[in-house]
Amino acid sequence: MKEGLFLRKNKQKWEKIEEETRQIEVVHPDRLGDIFVELSDDLSYARTHHTKSPVTEYLNALTARVYQSIYKQQNIQWKQIKKFWAQDLPLALAQSRIEMLISFIVFGISTLIGVISVLYDTGEYEFARGILGDDYINMTLDNIKEGNPMGVYQQDGAFLMAVYIAYNNIRVSFFTFAWGGIAKILGIPAFFFLSIGTAYILFVNGVMVGTFQTLFYKENVLWESASVIWLHGTIEIWSIVIAGMAGIIAGNSVFFPKTYTRKTSFRKGAEKGGKIMLGLVPFFIMAAFIEGFVTRYANMPILFKLLIIFGSLALVVNYFVIYPYFVERKVKLENQESNL
Repeated sequence: MKEGLFLRKNKQKWEKIEEETRQIEVVHPDRLGDIFVELSDDLSYARTHHTKSPVTEYLNALTARVYQSIYKQQNIQWKQIKKFWAQDLPLALAQSRIEMLISFIVFGISTLIGVISVLYDTGEYEFARGILGDDYINMTLDNIKEGNPMGVYQQDGAFLMAVYIAYNNIRVSFFTFAWGGIAKILGIPAFFFLSIGTAYILFVNGVMVGTFQTLFYKENVLWESASVIWLHGTIEIWSIVIAGMAGIIAGNSVFFPKTYTRKTSFRKGAEKGGKIMLGLVPFFIMAAFIEGFVTRYANMPILFKLLIIFGSLALVVNYFVIYPYFVERKVKLENQESNL
């Protein structure tokens, strides 16, 4: 193809690309990729057939500009991801200490209710059967009699088990969060400033934990069960409580709009709660991986169990409680310095 024909055939397209990429930061990354492929093809042809042509120089400059923009956008996206985990999420957690405390209190009280109810249950675990179901209680009691109280975690299909557990935990946690806003929108009464849906799910999960552990206590296998269950339960239970906190944030944003309109307040609360929920996803996946692939080895040395349990506890306490304090303090100092 002669240079003049090549130019006439593609000039309009190049001009359109040049205009489209004039404000390169607003172009979607996928579109930038398509543009780069098109220009690379044209540049390759021009270099082959019109080596020293001004058209080749023009295409080379335009392609280089698009490539640099792609690289720049990739760096910006990475910086945004890094900023989310290093500052945005910890700051949201630091600003929500009261909601976190309320969520832990509700969960703790409901766990205590489960413990006391099973301890003083005069029947054959009637309360526990009502909470966990007859099939689960019977299976657990059979496993205890057979000397394998944690047999439920040793079923085949570790990968599928981990995937299902991750899906279920994420589903439950997002439902817990969502009810915080839904309950307020529907005008459902609150209890201690909590949305009734969020409080209910926290309550049910707490009663289940207390019931489950007290069942093993009454069967004299508390240590054997706790040293296995909390391998994954440390991260899992913590994450459910934090999901409850996110629901409280969303609910209270409607109930206590402060100086904002309720619509604006709810949008801000939902954004903050949603940010926290997004940050919980890796922790739920981590807990599911441990439950699917590690918890099944109930007879591992106790030292390994303690390392996993306390390592998990150190991880969540540091990231969700301690680290946010330092991030908040740093941001406050930077704001004070900028105002001087």
